[in-house]
Amino acid sequence: MAALLAQAPMSDAACSPVQLSPCAPAIRSNRRPSGACCARLRQQRRCLCGYLRNPALRRYVNSPGAKRVASTCRVHVRC
Repeated sequence: MAALLAQAPMSDAACSPVQLSPCAPAIRSNRRPSGACCARLRQQRRCLCGYLRNPALRRYVNSPGAKRVASTCRVHVRC
């Protein structure tokens, strides 16, 4: 089953940085990320490398706040 999921194409709708909006307050401040933020971040995990390759999104994904939120949510990005 994991092999099938890995081969499944991702639609553009599945990779939408807008879906990470619940994380914005935690990224901008030192607040702890909400459960909704962590859940969305886990859902978008497969998309994060694509966001890192996008010049318009890279600075947000690489920001100290985003890295802290990902670490707190235990979402590790390996591209």
